[in-house]
Amino acid sequence: MRAVFVTCLCLAAGAAGLIAQARPGSLTIYYVDTEGGQSTLFVGPTGESLLVDTGNAGERDLGRIVDTLKMAGVTKIDHLWTTHYHGDHVGALLAFTKQFPVMHFYDHGTPHANDRIVSAAFLSAYDELSRGKRTVVKPGDTVRMTGIDITTVASANRFLRSNLPGGGGANASCAGVAPKDESAYFDPDNGESAGFVLTYGRFRTVDLGDLTWNGELDLMCPSNRIGPVDLYLTSHHGLEKSGSPALVHALRPRVAVMNNGTRKGGTPDAFRVLHESPGLEDLWQLHWSYNVGLDNAPAVFVANVEDPATIATALTAPAPAGRGGGPPAAHAPAYLITVIAQQDGAFTVTNTRNGFSKTYRPR
Repeated sequence: MRAVFVTCLCLAAGAAGLIAQARPGSLTIYYVDTEGGQSTLFVGPTGESLLVDTGNAGERDLGRIVDTLKMAGVTKIDHLWTTHYHGDHVGALLAFTKQFPVMHFYDHGTPHANDRIVSAAFLSAYDELSRGKRTVVKPGDTVRMTGIDITTVASANRFLRSNLPGGGGANASCAGVAPKDESAYFDPDNGESAGFVLTYGRFRTVDLGDLTWNGELDLMCPSNRIGPVDLYLTSHHGLEKSGSPALVHALRPRVAVMNNGTRKGGTPDAFRVLHESPGLEDLWQLHWSYNVGLDNAPAVFVANVEDPATIATALTAPAPAGRGGGPPAAHAPAYLITVIAQQDGAFTVTNTRNGFSKTYRPR
């Protein structure tokens, strides 16, 4: 394990104070808590912005995304990337665009014909909203932000067939990893997810949306076309439908960020694959997961936690299997996980709940 610098910052400074430490010329990433959905903001070295997904419908997630953009000093979205059309990824999109102008939209195109939860009303409104400034991405397509390269690696159940820099070797992690029966999934648009690898100098991160297990195998086997990354956003919120060893172990991330909710994602199988991943130094979570109890990451790495009494109850009297006990109340305030990356490959991850930061040297 490589040596790291660890810095504890005063919580009183607030999230804005933490982000202010970003040096000119850095890439800043904001993982917004959408309670088990996704919304991730990237702000490049010149202030150019990429927003990936827009969380759930309603004022809760919309407000959190808007507050994050204001904190980051973002007044418009240069690139809005939609991984797929499920409500926990596009729920606030239409309302969001009434508050912030969007210069360009990216998505995987027509949703999967058999998906039973994609909203036809949303799709109609989205088609109208994005007309004339929309790109349906294909594997190998690139989006260029100033100083940053974004390469599409998956879209509409099609996958990259060329090798990115650092990729191309045989993927030994495919051995013994069998496909799953996904025929009964009522939400197959997950498997259509548009995913990308983002590179800033020597720093690399990957976001595959909710790409499912079999799609990961198509992407990563028998060759590892992506190569190693520094930071991996867990596929599908840390659900066992995704996050195969063929993907995670081949990526060899130093850091994983899990965009789970309290009871959504963060499952035992996902934790096991992550903990077995070679070279993983730390797992950071947006939420303490009821699904794994004591196997959660240490509290300093978890952005949103339950109060001690609630955790004690969850550990000593867990909800019956298959029932879940219903979702706990949303956390307020909702804390972020942020990343500040440098061109030399160094990056700092911060938990805005407690001000805990950890800097990872270039490898």
